[in-house]
Amino acid sequence: MVQWGCIADDVTGATDLATNLVGQGLRTVVLFGPVDPAGASAVDAVDGVDAVVIALKSRTAPVEQAVEQSLAAARLLERAGSERFYVKYCSTFDSTPHGNIGPVIDALMNHLGETVTIVVPGFPDAGRTVYLGHLFVGKELLDESPMRHHPLTPMLDSSVPRLLTPQTSARVEQITLPTVRSGPQAIADALASLRSADGRTSVVIDTVTTDDLGLIMAGSRTLRLVTGGSGLAQGLPARENPRARDITVRPGPRAVLCGSASQRTRDQVAHGREHLPWHKLDLNLLRTGFERAVADIVDWATGLWAAEASATPLVYSVDSLADVAHDATDQGAESSAALVERAMGAIARGFVDAGVTQLIVAGGESSGKVLADLGVTHLRVGPAISPGVTWGAAVTRDDVLLNVALKSGNFGPVDMFTTAWSKLDGITREERTDSEK
Repeated sequence: MVQWGCIADDVTGATDLATNLVGQGLRTVVLFGPVDPAGASAVDAVDGVDAVVIALKSRTAPVEQAVEQSLAAARLLERAGSERFYVKYCSTFDSTPHGNIGPVIDALMNHLGETVTIVVPGFPDAGRTVYLGHLFVGKELLDESPMRHHPLTPMLDSSVPRLLTPQTSARVEQITLPTVRSGPQAIADALASLRSADGRTSVVIDTVTTDDLGLIMAGSRTLRLVTGGSGLAQGLPARENPRARDITVRPGPRAVLCGSASQRTRDQVAHGREHLPWHKLDLNLLRTGFERAVADIVDWATGLWAAEASATPLVYSVDSLADVAHDATDQGAESSAALVERAMGAIARGFVDAGVTQLIVAGGESSGKVLADLGVTHLRVGPAISPGVTWGAAVTRDDVLLNVALKSGNFGPVDMFTTAWSKLDGITREERTDSEK
């Protein structure tokens, strides 16, 4: 019986959530969708876990596709025996006036027969807080933060209720901080009073500290469906489970691939360039000779490892926002984002063929493409690197054991590309667990 069945809107969001579930002592595995609605073979192959997170690629997909994939994931989790369900979206509420957060929540509430759920994007440990319904990124309101300039989902309002209302057919209500701080029973009473007699209700809840998350989860313990950022999982009761983070570590060559254009990733790239050998993708070369350009990068990295086994090549796509200001405009031309995503997948295949066993991938789209191209179907979650970022163990379609860290663009310390490797030190288990095989 799986205690929590979770649906995440991208790959790095799924690993963010899994990191926090493991941190609370829940043995967790991430499955990579979209799922096959005809069977639950992927879930059946994973045994002995407390939580399953299905990673979709639905954050910026067409609304109908995002809803369809989310419902298929829910049905799969139901067949696996999930007791409760968790819809995970970005802690900066990345979306448009049309979705996809609201439509997915509506569809899951309708499917599960639920009339009320909570909306909790707050993740205080990662600097995401909500006060009086307004979402902050650090000390800045969401619409005054770098998320205002996001190339796919520019966030131009900080009010979560105002962002959600155009996306949903449900009534949108709020529970503010004084009620949260009054404790779980006050939250439960407020949720009960906000239930709509003639429809669904989504309740946005203030979150300023990690302790608030515990109060919220305790106050919503009777709800079968909860929604939020990955931080909400930190509100689950912690349990002692020293083996929850057990994974197999395979020493060997390592590399960093960055397809994200976020401010935090650009800062991490700048730091990495000072300490690591680096190569910036040349989009013109990729457009005119994709295979040759990829082969040259793989050859460059292979030479580094031959000269120094501990070398960590950094391959990235963006230095500044100027790199994403212009895109392919010819009809039928491949967009720069799609080209970068395709290149990262091909480079990852070349690196693994060359012997890489430890890999950091930055960016949700890049992470999804890398895993798909390597034929990875699931990931066992291991030691945390920072809030929302973790190491994991995966097996490729060629039965290669690989340690991977999949980083959301906005997460991770500035020096992550040079310091994250130390988190694997001291883990010496050599036998694969059942969920890694």
